[in-house]
Amino acid sequence: MSDNKFDVVVIGSGPGGYVCAIRCAQLGFKTAIIERYKTMGGTCLNVGCIPSKALLDSSERYHETLSSHADHGINVKDVKLDFSKMMKRVQDVVSQTSGGINFLMDKNKITSFNGHGSFIDKNTISIKGDDGETRIKAERVVIATGSKPSAFAGMEVDKKRVITSTEALKLKEVPKHLIVIGGGVIGLELGSAYRRLGAEVSVVEYAPDIISMMDADLSKQLHRVLKKDGIKFYTSHQVLSAKNTGKEAVVIAKDMKKDKEVELKGDYCLISVGRRPYTDNLGLENVGITLDERGRIPSDTHLKTAVDNIYVIGDVTDGPMLAHKAEEEGVFVAELMAGQIPHMNYDLIPGVVYTWPEVASVGKTEKQLKDSGIPFKKGSFPFKALGRARASNESAGLIKVLAHTETDEILGVHMIGPRCADLIAEAVLAMEYKASAEDIARTCHAHPTYTEAFKEACLAATEDRALHT
Repeated sequence: MSDNKFDVVVIGSGPGGYVCAIRCAQLGFKTAIIERYKTMGGTCLNVGCIPSKALLDSSERYHETLSSHADHGINVKDVKLDFSKMMKRVQDVVSQTSGGINFLMDKNKITSFNGHGSFIDKNTISIKGDDGETRIKAERVVIATGSKPSAFAGMEVDKKRVITSTEALKLKEVPKHLIVIGGGVIGLELGSAYRRLGAEVSVVEYAPDIISMMDADLSKQLHRVLKKDGIKFYTSHQVLSAKNTGKEAVVIAKDMKKDKEVELKGDYCLISVGRRPYTDNLGLENVGITLDERGRIPSDTHLKTAVDNIYVIGDVTDGPMLAHKAEEEGVFVAELMAGQIPHMNYDLIPGVVYTWPEVASVGKTEKQLKDSGIPFKKGSFPFKALGRARASNESAGLIKVLAHTETDEILGVHMIGPRCADLIAEAVLAMEYKASAEDIARTCHAHPTYTEAFKEACLAATEDRALHT
């Protein structure tokens, strides 16, 4: 096989793309990966998941130093925020993580190309980079080009005062007043981070609730906590315009309940109203692939496109735009191409909001079960009744378990509280193997731990047997 011909070529090096490439190489495929930016890792590693979590962690430490260390008998004076150093740490984390991807590519003998990849035909990829154009051949191609921030009409993103999450993670100063358009995951995470660093934060949301994609109880609890932290919410508000007027960002929104306009002024306005699949200049027309009404690349249940040797994974196709969903799809496609029979359960992809307290959810919500006519019972347990949570001064939140009335199978788990981003994995594992609430209730959990709250919620769902409430 010539040096420019590969068994599999992956376009995009985000979590889906690089994981897919690694699994392909493990399975014996001669593999190449194409990345248009200078660093590997895509949105998640460079301007998304990793830097946002680094900033959230730093902002939480600063907030705790100011607000709660005294409760532990730790008296701190003259606390100063070195924001430039904090942001340097964020970028150091990004650099280390991205560098780790380069190491993994070399370790697995994956050929990396830097440049913009596009189709000449279904087996030929053009890569245009700083050194001109390179063409390579591929038996199979996996499209993993991810997504970009969206904006609606009237939202004039100039990347200076009216910004996206990309710019919000590279600010040179803490905003005096950050206006956040969108009460979803990205907006609330970045809004809460800057609020903890001292910014005034206003969240404008079209829906009547924040994180409206999750269970209603989680939305109510998170709204209450963030409001107590000082974030102002404008729910049921339609944004009419957002623009940079020179020295400030001005947002005009319509209060849909009162039918009147509201004007908000801040030094920055963060647009976080979702993301769109990124397929720009991919040459799809050259291979006969047509996008759907939402700009996604259609695929079958095996993630194969209309072209028999081209697959698609991650944000660019159907399903939630989550890094871990893309990773699972990357492994799924690689194993499928190798003749294996992989498994992918879209009903059990957990969702997480990395505010503090953290929010996590998997499976069906109460509303979904009611709308589907599925009989269910529920049990919940508050973290304030948990010894470990009290010991750590982290008692806000709860875990709720929804189980089938007749079979006791767990149908949904919804939680808000400390370490819920990690706790949700136990629920996913239980549901993957169709565990009942009774199964978890009879499983020994170490004491004192946060995971006991999940056991107690399952006890509560099983004939209201919770022991500590």
